[in-house]
Amino acid sequence: MSHAPESRHDRRPPYQHAADELRRDILQGRIKPGEQMPPVRLLTERFHLASMTIRNALDVLRDEGLIYTIHGRGSYVTDRTEAEPAEQTGEFTIDYTPPVWWQLQQEAAEREAGAEGTIVHADTEAAVSADLIKALTALRDEVRHLSAQHQELRREMEALKAERGQGSQP
Repeated sequence: MSHAPESRHDRRPPYQHAADELRRDILQGRIKPGEQMPPVRLLTERFHLASMTIRNALDVLRDEGLIYTIHGRGSYVTDRTEAEPAEQTGEFTIDYTPPVWWQLQQEAAEREAGAEGTIVHADTEAAVSADLIKALTALRDEVRHLSAQHQELRREMEALKAERGQGSQP
């Protein structure tokens, strides 16, 4: 597999060529949805490019919605249900629904900015407040759950490091 441009007349930057090849890998299923992308170090070896050039290629794929990055963890292929290729343009769209708290905030801002003389009933405000409390409670619970998972992963890492340290000593 050659990493050189397919045509000597193709003057696109090297990161575009790397992005094209990685995009093909994703779309043809060689890297599956939810799977972690190879580390930058391996991609620099594969494409014979600098790490910054590889990061630029990954930025292209991220902008297209093909991958997402978790700081300190790496880049992962998005689920096909989240990013489907548009049939004719080759572009990607992301089906995104904003969180409930943001939707409620937007609705409240629209009511405040609404036509003068608009009457907002107290029961409507109470319903919005109840929904907002539910959304914030769900958000708090999710943060607690993620924090617990994070702590568990840290403990596992420490145990693995300790185990590895004990196993390597004579």
